[in-house]
Amino acid sequence: MGRAVTAGLLLALAGCGTGGGDAAAGTARSGSGESGPAGTLTVFAAASLTDVFGQLGDRLEAQHPGLVVQFNFAGSSALATQLVQGAPADVFASANEQQMTVVTDAGLPAADPAVFTGNVLEIAVPEGNPGGVTGLADFADPDLALAVCADDVPCGAAAAAVFADAGVTARPDTEEEDVKAALTKVQLGEVDAALVYATDVRAAGAAVEGIAFPEAQQEVNAYPICTLAAAPNPAAAEAFVDLVRSDAGQQTLADAGFRAP
Repeated sequence: MGRAVTAGLLLALAGCGTGGGDAAAGTARSGSGESGPAGTLTVFAAASLTDVFGQLGDRLEAQHPGLVVQFNFAGSSALATQLVQGAPADVFASANEQQMTVVTDAGLPAADPAVFTGNVLEIAVPEGNPGGVTGLADFADPDLALAVCADDVPCGAAAAAVFADAGVTARPDTEEEDVKAALTKVQLGEVDAALVYATDVRAAGAAVEGIAFPEAQQEVNAYPICTLAAAPNPAAAEAFVDLVRSDAGQQTLADAGFRAP
């Protein structure tokens, strides 16, 4: 599970017809006469949700053997743009409310989005912290190689906010398209530090060390989720959102370091 689907592939799939029957409509009937979601479910989700949504997708597939869950993980701004431009999807989960507003203003959600979790930033450094980074002020040091997310994605907007809160004039060497790309720079040893989510630091394991800083608590990103009005598989879309918001889904998010909504 956890397969990422590019927008180009999704657009290509949109041009292909599907067969008739319950599977095409997003439901399947078992021998007992019970129905449940089936077919393909396409979820557009913020890159920081890659690991945890992969787990939840596996869980939903196990519950409904006729269902295949596909993901498009990327920066929330890129995903919102793809959706507004007509990319087919069933569910959208953003890493902040601003990018969900882009989708809502275009009239795409089937119902009001719901905040399902939260996240904060943390400084990620390579194992052993070779750059000697100690806090947010080090992002103003021109002698360090530093990475942040681009301003138009949620982790970049949050970074700009925490720098303003701390009075730090950041001098990043690279601005990445999503949080996973910024984390990869740390994992490869290409930068001395990157500003990413606390959940990404945890998911990276021993190869990355995290440094918390107090300003992060002032800028908690709220993550909203919605089903889409033009969803090709609305039954599966509702089932996935229900799972994310269920006790089991919330526990999976908490185990990954996400915060209660």
